[in-house]
Amino acid sequence: MSTCEMLDLGLPGVVADGLQVAATVLLNEPMATNTWRMRLGSPELAERMRPGQFFMARPVGLSDPLLGRPFALFDTQMDESGRPVSIDFGYVVVGKLTRWLSQCAIGTQVSVWGPLGNGFGPPAGNHLAIVAGGIGQTPFLPVIRQLLGLQTYGAAPSPAWPKPARISFCYGARSQSYLAGVADFELPGVDVRLATDDGTRGHRGYVTEVLDELLASADLPTSVFCCGPEGMMRATARRCRDAGVPCWVSLETPMACGFGACFSCVTPVRQPQGDWDYRRVCVEGPVFRAEDLVWEQGI
Repeated sequence: MSTCEMLDLGLPGVVADGLQVAATVLLNEPMATNTWRMRLGSPELAERMRPGQFFMARPVGLSDPLLGRPFALFDTQMDESGRPVSIDFGYVVVGKLTRWLSQCAIGTQVSVWGPLGNGFGPPAGNHLAIVAGGIGQTPFLPVIRQLLGLQTYGAAPSPAWPKPARISFCYGARSQSYLAGVADFELPGVDVRLATDDGTRGHRGYVTEVLDELLASADLPTSVFCCGPEGMMRATARRCRDAGVPCWVSLETPMACGFGACFSCVTPVRQPQGDWDYRRVCVEGPVFRAEDLVWEQGI
């Protein structure tokens, strides 16, 4: 299904057990308008990845496109013995590499390296609210499945995450046809709340307005996880700050290498002494505390 080798890059901060894998396409199907789901066979990578981590992918044997692109883990699939054997990810067709992915037939080889990044940790308190927009829902299925006790992730799984009393999954897109993978999140114990710009499904308006309803309720979220367009994440961070609710965001910053060598994905992060410095999203992130980020327009 795949061939792999250990990444030995000699760079500070690089994941020690990272792999470079030639993985086989097992599934490639539409999830929504212009949005696809791909499954890659690679037990070596599947058994290492944790919720919120990502990997880089590019064609095997082609120089155009030359650079890889980052993709978040959407889920892992198990064999009959319970061993993770493949990884799923979602992608939107926006450029040359994602167009190539959408045309990949079953059996195509894809070059993948990972796992990369820091991922999510267990949320604080008893009510986790997840806010996702666009393709930003993909990092959260492993988070929810681990919190519900349905699956554990990683080569050396950490202690079981405490299950919150409530998980609210708020997901927005421009229209109903762009909502991708909603059925995967409709699990017992998950309150799915949808929003579309045109009102074709769920709340008519922004997903941050759905978050406003939760923040104004008696059952206030005790933690918020967020991923999606930067404007949406910035608005979510502002609302959480004003409500005194801790918030973690997974940045969707463009990357070139994925392991910290090129410094193309840096973002300004506040330092303990009060100033700020650039941090690599691929290594120190992609998950950051929202209050630590220096947003372009401020919060």
